[in-house]
Amino acid sequence: MVIDRQGFRLNVGIVLINESNHVFFARRVGQSAWQFPQGGMMAEETVKEAMYRELSEEIGLERGDVEVLGCTRGWLHYRLPHKFIRRHTTPKVIGQKQKWFLLRLTTSDQKIKLDCGPTPEFDSWRWVDFNYPAEHVVYFKRKVYRRALKELANLLPNKNAQ
Repeated sequence: MVIDRQGFRLNVGIVLINESNHVFFARRVGQSAWQFPQGGMMAEETVKEAMYRELSEEIGLERGDVEVLGCTRGWLHYRLPHKFIRRHTTPKVIGQKQKWFLLRLTTSDQKIKLDCGPTPEFDSWRWVDFNYPAEHVVYFKRKVYRRALKELANLLPNKNAQ
């Protein structure tokens, strides 16, 4: 896990679209919280390598199952609410610093598997309208989701399909 000097954990986020430009939205195991696949970077990884690792671990897709349409130009940040900061860990993580990728599924969604990693993160998923997640993710991630989706919308094929 890589944490910058300010206490932000470096992370990648994945916005996966289908042929209708609907996005993959998944429910966290045992919770009512829904989100996009995302995860922390390892010290030796590039951002793109981390994205492919998270794609495989969290939803069972490989490089050949997707087309990378692009990513956010810069890093997007969010701070964790005070109650979620783990005070007894070093270094202290105050939030996430994320690079977001827009991927298009190029295979059947039957290949999506939620139980590929050692500890599954999701127990359910669905396709939703492109902007739906920005209003339905946990409250402290909404600003980042809005910014990422706004920027990535410019990369959508057939923008009228939104």
